[in-house]
Amino acid sequence: MKPRILCFAGSTRTDSWNKKLARHATELVVAAGGEATLLDLRELALPLYDGDLEARDGLPPGAKRLKELMKAHHGFLISSPEYNGSITAALKNALDWASRAEPEEKPLAAYQGKVALLVAASPGALGGLRGLVHTRAILTTLGVLVLPEQLAVAKAHESFDSEGRLKDEKQRATLAKHCEKLVALVAKLQ
Repeated sequence: MKPRILCFAGSTRTDSWNKKLARHATELVVAAGGEATLLDLRELALPLYDGDLEARDGLPPGAKRLKELMKAHHGFLISSPEYNGSITAALKNALDWASRAEPEEKPLAAYQGKVALLVAASPGALGGLRGLVHTRAILTTLGVLVLPEQLAVAKAHESFDSEGRLKDEKQRATLAKHCEKLVALVAKLQ
């Protein structure tokens, strides 16, 4: 069975650099021998997490879809911008909804046994690096094995070609190497 990787960005903006990076990484996961699914968090239409809403109505349809996708994949590739030095609200909200157990489901079922690769793109000099630190901490708390390798693309507004791929050969090679490691590790763990 090929390693299945769910790739998504922590941004919902239509022309997001992180969506471009996730899309580019999806191609590299496939090139490394994995299967990849590209998800746009905007399509889930997740409301802000609200315990009263959950108690009254259960998980919203988008949260159920996210959890099913996460459970159906062996690993995650998350490309997230840095907002004010931390994780985006969209990504944190998605991770919170996916952490909620439904009846007859083990706690954190969408996270257990998963491996993740974190990448980021930002117009700033650090490339979203500070946000990756917080994302890593959250995922580790949820039981995800997060690869130590990561990629932070600085000056993102100058870093992608017209097809949405990284222009810089070194960055492209680094991303490919990280995707290969993700696929190889998932394959070993399955």
